[in-house]
Amino acid sequence: MNKKDSNSAVSSTLASDGVGIINKVALSGIITIDLETYYSPGERVVFDIKEQLFQGLILKEKDFREFVKNEDWSKYTDKYVALICSADAVVPSWAYMLLVIHLEPFVKRVVFGDLETLETILYNEILNKLNLDEYKDARIVIKGCGHLPVPTAAYVEITRLLRPVAKSIMYGEACSMVPLYKQPKQI
Repeated sequence: MNKKDSNSAVSSTLASDGVGIINKVALSGIITIDLETYYSPGERVVFDIKEQLFQGLILKEKDFREFVKNEDWSKYTDKYVALICSADAVVPSWAYMLLVIHLEPFVKRVVFGDLETLETILYNEILNKLNLDEYKDARIVIKGCGHLPVPTAAYVEITRLLRPVAKSIMYGEACSMVPLYKQPKQI
């Protein structure tokens, strides 16, 4: 994301006297960050290990290894996979590790946890690569509400990253921003 997204336009609508209407929000220097632009496209799937438990209770190593050996892992090609166990069972860590070894050559990303955990990890990986110098002493509005699943954790992470560098941080839309942070004045 760069500053061009916030200072994009002055309205080209002309009043009857020929003078252009000025979009004061666009000229205010506010940078809008839309977390949806960082959404990693691709199918998300949950791999629930409970399907491999004996009587839904225990993991039999021999049976599990046989399953892993015979499974067609290519069906997960280019997908994001969240590994879980929805049954109330103790699953040894090595079982998840074995799944990762077989999934990793095919998937875009595999994580331990549910779909929200997956989204959180994907966003954190991207957000932690941002060039924060672009936001030094900037007035920033972090856009809310959208169409893609942006986890609350992503809003927390972008705020954590921006607070040390931003002049101010707001949430919402330009027409209805909620102020969150304002850098203390230097004396």
